[in-house]
Amino acid sequence: MKVLFIGGTGIISSGSAALAAGRGIDLTLLNRGQSVRTPPAGARVLHADIRDRAAVQDALGGQKFDVVADFLSYTPDQVQANLDLFAGKTGQYVFISSASAYQTPPAILPIRESTPLDNPVWEYSRNKIACEELLLRAYRETKFPFTIVRPSHTYDPCYVPLPGGYTVIDRMLKGKPVIVHGDGSSIWTLTHTRDFARGFVGLLGNSHALGEVFHITTDEWLTWNGIFRIFVQVLGVEPNIVHVPSDLIAAYDQTLGASLRGDKMHSAIFDNNKIKQVVPDFVCTTPFSQGAREIVNWFMADPARQKPDPVYDALFDRILANYRKAWPEE
Repeated sequence: MKVLFIGGTGIISSGSAALAAGRGIDLTLLNRGQSVRTPPAGARVLHADIRDRAAVQDALGGQKFDVVADFLSYTPDQVQANLDLFAGKTGQYVFISSASAYQTPPAILPIRESTPLDNPVWEYSRNKIACEELLLRAYRETKFPFTIVRPSHTYDPCYVPLPGGYTVIDRMLKGKPVIVHGDGSSIWTLTHTRDFARGFVGLLGNSHALGEVFHITTDEWLTWNGIFRIFVQVLGVEPNIVHVPSDLIAAYDQTLGASLRGDKMHSAIFDNNKIKQVVPDFVCTTPFSQGAREIVNWFMADPARQKPDPVYDALFDRILANYRKAWPEE
C-alpha cells in the first residue's frame, strides 16, 4: 500500500508514521522538515510546504497514492486545495479533524460520532467543522473517497499536554503555584500517540472507512486534578495547585481562554465502539501515569529542551496575583 502523510512528524502523526512504516507500508512524508521528531526508518521524506502549490507539485511529481492522510489542514480553503490536488490521484483521503468540533458542552455523555457538531466558542473547532462539511459535499457530488478522523487530546513524549506546556513543569520544579482551571473535577481524556496510531493505521486502505467518521481516543478517564497530580508524583515535588475559573483565565488570554472554554473545561468521555468495530485490534495500552513519565524523562534528558515560556510564566503570575487579591487565602 502506497501512502502519503501530509505532515508525519507532529504530535499526532509521528506515532502513526512509525507504526505504518513498521508494518511495511510504502510511506512518504511531505513536510517542511522542521520538527524535533525524526521520521521513521523506511519512510521516504519530501520537503515542501503544503501551502506552496508549486513546490508540492514539484516534490510529488504527479505520483498517485492509495491513501493520502492530511494532518495539516485547518480551514476549508486548505482542504479544497488538497481536493483539487489529489482528485483522481488517491483511493482514500483521510482528514484529521478534531473532537473539539463536537457539541460544546455535550448534552449527552459519552460522546459518539453521531453527537452534533457545534462549538460556539473556539474558531479552530468551527473551521474543522467547515472542513468536514466540505468533504461531505465532495462525497455527495463526486464520491470523493474521504475518511474523517477526530482525535481528542493526543500527546507524545515531546509534548506536555497542559495549558502552558513545559512552563507548568518548570513551575512545579521550582515550587511555584500552578493553575488548574475550574475546580479541576471535569473529566478529560489524554491519548498517547502510540495508542492513537493503532486505530489510525487500521483505517488506511480500509474499505469500511470510506465516507465514514471516527474518533480515536483512550478509554482512560482522568480529572484535571488527577492529571496535574500525576505530574507532581512523577516529578517528586509537593503539589502547589490553585484553582482559577476558566472565564477569568479567558479574560487574561483569549487564545488560552478559547482552548479552555471551547474544549478543556467541559468533561469529555468518548464511546470508541465504532473504531473498535472497524479496526478490531485497536486497543490503548498506555496509561497516563506511564505517558507522563515518558514526557518528564524526555525533557530531563537534555537541558536544551527545558525551555519555559516567559510569556506564559508572567501570565500565570499575573493571574494568580490578581486572583488572590479578590480571593485571599484563609
